Amino acid sequence: MSLLIVGSMALDTIETPLGKREYILGGSCTYIATSASYLSEGIRMVGIVGYDFPKHELDFFKSKGIDIAGVEISSEKKTFHWHGVYHKNMNMRDSITTDLNAFETFDPVIPEHFRDSDYVCLGNVDPVIQKKVITQLRKPKLTMIDTMDFWIEGKLSSLRETLKLTDIIMINDSEARLLSNEDNLVVAGRKIITMGPKIIIVKKGEHGALLITPDTLFSVPALPLEKVIDPTGAGDTFAGGFMGWINRTNDFSDENLKVAVVCGTVMASLIVQDFSLEGIRDIPKDVLLSRFKDIKNLTSYKDITL
Repeated sequence: MSLLIVGSMALDTIETPLGKREYILGGSCTYIATSASYLSEGIRMVGIVGYDFPKHELDFFKSKGIDIAGVEISSEKKTFHWHGVYHKNMNMRDSITTDLNAFETFDPVIPEHFRDSDYVCLGNVDPVIQKKVITQLRKPKLTMIDTMDFWIEGKLSSLRETLKLTDIIMINDSEARLLSNEDNLVVAGRKIITMGPKIIIVKKGEHGALLITPDTLFSVPALPLEKVIDPTGAGDTFAGGFMGWINRTNDFSDENLKVAVVCGTVMASLIVQDFSLEGIRDIPKDVLLSRFKDIKNLTSYKDITL
């Protein structure tokens, strides 16, 4: 099986109440691919970086078994750079600087040997670009997109066209309400299903994730953590865990989608415990399996009788 990932690749400057790091790995493609690599083989990246992107980081992706043939390196522009500052309540942040640089002209042409990918995960980019990617592919089994309020408010018509070609949309709770014009998340998810995708994943931050399909409603809490250092990329890391499991098992039944949500939750719980990708750069297998047990213990209880 193969999983194609298309999105941004960045060098971020991140400030949180627990520290500051400059020009560290970021971008949706980066987080999704690295996360997925722990659960599956056949990961393929498509993105663009600048001439300043560290070669050792490209080598890092290769070391994870990720095919980077689709990563373009600009000889004229620097890498996309975002500078964000998180408040004490890390659900709130301020964007200080967004320098698109090489990413400003990102117009992905999918390599020929990537076009037969079985599964596709498109990071949060312009829905016009997402549609262009989808139309270059040869009948993938399942396609997921991420989106945000910026596209819902600014390019709704384009987003709706892309949704018609999409199997899964990942969206946070406020964006689900905005897209559906519904306050209740279950009702919102059901309404979004009528727009095209049959699988809706609603990200609820520290409150976990909600899976909605025509026949299933499933919720997984986020793992309670004593220390969160950097929440950047948590949603993308979730997406990588989710799609990595689907690609590994080649099974998108409702029951396996539930397991995929757990995989996404586990990976997201690891990424937030350090800056950038450090939380998932080198995860020992026993640590990963222990985190799965933590989630299971958190959500299981003995049967009751009344």
